[in-house]
Amino acid sequence: MGFWARLFGLEQTARQTATSRENSSSSRPHPAKPRYAPGTRIAYDDHLIAQLQADHRKLLALFTATRNAFAAGDTAHTTENLEHFKSEIQAHLLTEEIRLYVYLENTLAGDEFNHTLMRNMHREMASIGHDVLGFLDKYSTLGKNPALNTSFAADLDHLGEVLVERIQREESTLYPLYISPT
Repeated sequence: MGFWARLFGLEQTARQTATSRENSSSSRPHPAKPRYAPGTRIAYDDHLIAQLQADHRKLLALFTATRNAFAAGDTAHTTENLEHFKSEIQAHLLTEEIRLYVYLENTLAGDEFNHTLMRNMHREMASIGHDVLGFLDKYSTLGKNPALNTSFAADLDHLGEVLVERIQREESTLYPLYISPT
């Protein structure tokens, strides 16, 4: 630095700032490196299972709200809840498909038993997802087509049974397979 910097103490201030930056950056913990599933860029996420379980609770709450609205004869809220349920389940299924199943496919490749279990559950979920979306498409016009009212409650109850059973199996059997690669 030149004469003016020395005169106004800028040189010393610049050195102190640089030293301060070095000390603060070395004292800060560095973020952990992502732990990718072998052969992918899908990283292990410490919060994924908690997020998926929270999705399950939200989906079950929306299901219950839909059922209650229909039982109360409130078709407007029933169809509103169905639309919200549809967007939530699509987001959940997409998250499971990309972040859970792709990850498990690669991390369980050497574990024949758990890999087969995961693949079977994946196929089953694809089928259930197809059925759920079919149900939601069928009843998307519930408010405009009163003839659908006669089958809605029974179909909704059946869907609820399938979802509750699937959620329980995912949380007890599938989600524990999601572990960090070491």
